[in-house]
Amino acid sequence: MMRLKYLAARYDEPFATLAHHMNASPSVAPYHLQLNGKLLPLVEPLIMGIVNCTPDSFYDGGQFFDSKSAVHHGLKLIEAGADVVDIGGQSTRPGAANISVSQEWERIQPAIEGVLEKQPDAWISIDTFHAEVARRALVAGAKMINDVTAGTHDPEMFPTVASFEVPMAIMHIQGTPETMQQAPAYDSVVFDVYQWLEKRCIEAKKAGISDIIIDVGFGFGKTLEHNYALLDQLALFHQLGHPILVGVSRKSMIWKPLETTPESALNGTTALHSWALDRGAHFLRVHDVAEAKEAVALHRLLRAKRPLPGPPIS
Repeated sequence: MMRLKYLAARYDEPFATLAHHMNASPSVAPYHLQLNGKLLPLVEPLIMGIVNCTPDSFYDGGQFFDSKSAVHHGLKLIEAGADVVDIGGQSTRPGAANISVSQEWERIQPAIEGVLEKQPDAWISIDTFHAEVARRALVAGAKMINDVTAGTHDPEMFPTVASFEVPMAIMHIQGTPETMQQAPAYDSVVFDVYQWLEKRCIEAKKAGISDIIIDVGFGFGKTLEHNYALLDQLALFHQLGHPILVGVSRKSMIWKPLETTPESALNGTTALHSWALDRGAHFLRVHDVAEAKEAVALHRLLRAKRPLPGPPIS
């Protein structure tokens, strides 16, 4: 945070224009994540495929609600090239109500077990903000937790994840899924989200979590303008010193301005994925794996002499 204030004072510029200064000296050494007892270097962006075991997610809610369909879809994502399969049983679309731990676990347990039965080495992430669901999933073989509340919903989440020594994605949200889009407001969205994530990273580290992935939370308590300001200044968040996950797939920030639907938002999704990759995203959380892999492959040619950003040089 001191570096942030120093740069603001030095350049005497609005905060929103500082990203290019702050991203001037990224490390060429990659981030590493602990996975299966080994260090995984993040030298290429990874694709996280989505399995929504829910009846009401905004795009594919209900398609994979039964366990057989969820397992089949998870295996198809892996076959298409997904590096990570993100399984969730709690819808986090705007207006979604919370369900119980038992309901959530009932939805995702068969999917976890079914995918691992066919693909024992699969990297499964669990999209949950309940510590008990996270614990059960990690015991069952999941290797990562993706919490859209960054541990703020359940105070046991950080200690639980730390005890399993697995990576955790922490996301910024204003409000809750049920209330987040009612009237989102910020003094400066980029600055406010940066500060919030910085504080949550500090708390996660205090709890003993070593491998933190950050997510600015597109669509989670943000207006259209907020979302595009964050995407524009995404490179700034490298200064927090953690890999960046981007989740924009088929969201309303794409289909609403294009006056279309989530079902018709694949082309817009690919455009935003390309912009996120060029700002140094390490993970893309997607519905459409093959198309995202193509974006990564083409972007690899664009940044042939630009390594994926690693920890910042202090």
